[in-house]
Amino acid sequence: MASSDRPIIITIDGPAGTGKSSVARQLAARLGLDFLDTGAMYRAAAAIAIDRGLDLSDHQPLVQAVADADLHFDWSTDPPALLAWNQSIDARLRDADVTAIVSPVASIASLRRLMVQEQRLIAAEHPRLVTEGRDQGSVVFPDAPVKFYLDASPEVRAVRRVQQLRQAGQAPDAELVLADIVARDASDSARADGPLVCPSDAIRVDTSTIPFDRVVDELERLVREKIGVDG
Repeated sequence: MASSDRPIIITIDGPAGTGKSSVARQLAARLGLDFLDTGAMYRAAAAIAIDRGLDLSDHQPLVQAVADADLHFDWSTDPPALLAWNQSIDARLRDADVTAIVSPVASIASLRRLMVQEQRLIAAEHPRLVTEGRDQGSVVFPDAPVKFYLDASPEVRAVRRVQQLRQAGQAPDAELVLADIVARDASDSARADGPLVCPSDAIRVDTSTIPFDRVVDELERLVREKIGVDG
């Protein structure tokens, strides 16, 4: 099998604000692989809960609604658009109300089981993949040949988030953004199912002081050095 045809899964995990999505998307483009944003899937579940008026304490209706939505990606777009009920939900994913509840939504065990199943199905259909999230290397694809864990200080991540929100036309409170990031780190790390952890065999990269392009350069170099990818 040619190296350009063989299956390969590269996982990128880490807390919010480390640049996982941007890095994963660019790395996938450089290597000629598909890109999977699993965080977007949990944000979609949060948006569905809000927009349908679902009680987060009653898990079964939420899981059923997410299953009915048939979350999947339109791979003809760059980056792939996330569809719910065959309609793009991308414009909803970064809204403040969605961000406020995505961590407790992502802690629902039955929802995580559904998402893990869906993500593995995506990988079966797109076996040459860079996938990012909180549990990709630890739970979803524990046998992935290359795993990365991106990190950065909460303060640096808060600054990035504030800049992102301002670019979107919002006026965020920097102190509240930092408090939200610290609280979400604690919630994501403490949950029983799919907690945020650095896999023991992952390469850890602190992005606090490294420019975006250099992060992508380093990850690309490490992938090519470890397994070789034609792209």
